[in-house]
Amino acid sequence: MDRNVSLVVAFEGTGFHGYQTQPGLRTVQETLEESIRRAVRHPVSLIGSGRTDAGVHAAGHVSNFRTSCTLDGRKLAHSLGSRLPKDLSIVALREVKPEFHATKLATSKLYRYRIFNAPHRPVGQLLHRYVYHYWDTLDVEAMNAGSKHFVGKMDYSSMAASGTVRSTMVREVLRCDVERHLDEIRIDVEGTGFLWKQVRTMVGTLVDVGRGRWAPDHVGEILSSCDRREGGPTAPARGLCLRWVRYPSELFCEEEIMLPAVTEGDPR
Repeated sequence: MDRNVSLVVAFEGTGFHGYQTQPGLRTVQETLEESIRRAVRHPVSLIGSGRTDAGVHAAGHVSNFRTSCTLDGRKLAHSLGSRLPKDLSIVALREVKPEFHATKLATSKLYRYRIFNAPHRPVGQLLHRYVYHYWDTLDVEAMNAGSKHFVGKMDYSSMAASGTVRSTMVREVLRCDVERHLDEIRIDVEGTGFLWKQVRTMVGTLVDVGRGRWAPDHVGEILSSCDRREGGPTAPARGLCLRWVRYPSELFCEEEIMLPAVTEGDPR
């Protein structure tokens, strides 16, 4: 019987057109599948924990594939990793139960959005590829107060990309926290799943709160409207990073084989 193998990967999203394979474009999925195919010597179909937009980074994206390859986990991980480009790295590999499905069985995932909030550009800190630069001072307390309206299970139509059509627009956000770390504002959003561009639109809405356009409680009114036109702008992709994805522990067959990350830059 084929083994079911899960991968945790990190990637610097600047050079990718998102995760999902697209004809004629460089994507994370296609690049990974090519590396896996060469290592295991048979075609594979990679199942990802979720799509990411072009330019979005990841520190802990999860995927799984089935293989008849008999290499032990550590040798397989090194074989795969040695074939990857410098902006994509395997962080961990483990064998999982046959029923493991990276998309359907994820219980939650955490996205972090980083805003460099200072008059000078973030080039001196080598962060310009990983943060959204906002010149004027933002009110972090107001942003954090507004963020609490996002927590819960509700219709997020006003936060989804225009034209998004899904069987349901209801999603559940478990937490949304806004904190300042010196010149950087970090917005952490944990949820069970997200609509297309939902997190980036949540961030854009909170930036409008932070700059004084709206009071924190107005976020609740925007959500109630279920109208994308009422929400804030969609924040740039470069500031967003998928930090991790969680699954029930009973789906794992063995301990993770952790590898040192070799991604360039700092997609924290």
